[in-house]
Amino acid sequence: MLKNPKLLPALDRIALVSTLVTPLLLMHAHGFAEVSVTLAGICFLLRSGATGDWAWLKTPWVAISLVWWAWMIVCSLPIPALGLGDGGPHALEQGLLSIRFPLFAATLAFGVLRDADPRRWMFGTIAASAAYVAIHLVFQFVFGVNLYGVPKAWDTLLTGPFGTARAAPLMARILPPVLIPFASRYLDRRFLPYVILLGGIAVVTIIGQRIPVLIMVSTLAVAAFLIPRLRPIALTAVVLVAVLIPSFAVISPKTYHHMVARTQELVVGFAVGKYGEMYNRAFEIGRQKPWTGAGYDGFRLSCPNPRYFRPSFDGASPDGGGADICWVHPHNFYFQALVDGGVPGLALFCAFGIACLIPLGRGLWRNPDPIRVGLFVTMLAQIFPLQSTPSFWSMPMGGWFYLLLGWAMAETYGRSKPR
Repeated sequence: MLKNPKLLPALDRIALVSTLVTPLLLMHAHGFAEVSVTLAGICFLLRSGATGDWAWLKTPWVAISLVWWAWMIVCSLPIPALGLGDGGPHALEQGLLSIRFPLFAATLAFGVLRDADPRRWMFGTIAASAAYVAIHLVFQFVFGVNLYGVPKAWDTLLTGPFGTARAAPLMARILPPVLIPFASRYLDRRFLPYVILLGGIAVVTIIGQRIPVLIMVSTLAVAAFLIPRLRPIALTAVVLVAVLIPSFAVISPKTYHHMVARTQELVVGFAVGKYGEMYNRAFEIGRQKPWTGAGYDGFRLSCPNPRYFRPSFDGASPDGGGADICWVHPHNFYFQALVDGGVPGLALFCAFGIACLIPLGRGLWRNPDPIRVGLFVTMLAQIFPLQSTPSFWSMPMGGWFYLLLGWAMAETYGRSKPR
């Protein structure tokens, strides 16, 4: 059956439709996003089986991601006598299913988006998603509720079209690969590139979350380094943010407190703050289990265990906050990799990040194609170690991580082909 050539177009169409609806599902239907991501990957595997083309498995970033996943599975085996699998059989099952994420990225890079037209459709889908969220954000900033009548989160942070404060991390990821190509296309216009890029940064700034604003400014700075004509806009963006944030003291005092006063509190009290305590706990789990970590979902399951309680970084808290500081993940990709797979897992994740950035950045200094630059700076920001992050194995942000990675690789391979 798999050798039937009529099957291939059907598999390609199913995978393409599944991929193009995934951004919408990642925003509003996470369960269905699981289905679309998995279905696209299954179609790609069937296509590889039908054609006998498994060369994509030899690509460094794919191979390393699969080794990293396989090591995590080994660490998740429920064998207490060997110190493996703190999460038991259920965690092992969930870990096995997480293969859908790296497979989805490979599906986009080597299958669904290998041709120019699907890549253009993906760009349009992401651009429409960014515009949809931005419209809700601006409306909510002006009127206090989004278009669905949902108010701000905690009476401070904008939520966009969502019910919780997750618009800012999303916009910081999907805006650069949309805005940088748009602005670059109109660089000959006097003011339009400024309107495009500064408007995007202003939208992220009014949300009221610190790290996404920093990510947006940083990604624009890197893009300006690669595309010299963007440098005046990047400088103007820094000035814009420096003006906008103090203005919140008058426009929205609660937002100002969250972005400025709260940031100062977090920095000064980092050692005994939420993030410092979680990083401290993750480090202790990795210290006690340096070779295997705690396996998949290890932080959620191991964090409340008193055996991992240790004094905070500054020694002020004898038990490091106890079980009260625990969360489902440690809010940092690198600490999560350490907890899930010990030092080998952390090393494999670092190798995976490097293996991704090398092809994504190749040739950009000589030929800074705007859409490739936008995706490169997005992926660079996603794996930058000094930030608070979601889990890379969960929806929706895990889905966005691998979707953007697969799209970025597809653009890299497709635009580097001889014309």
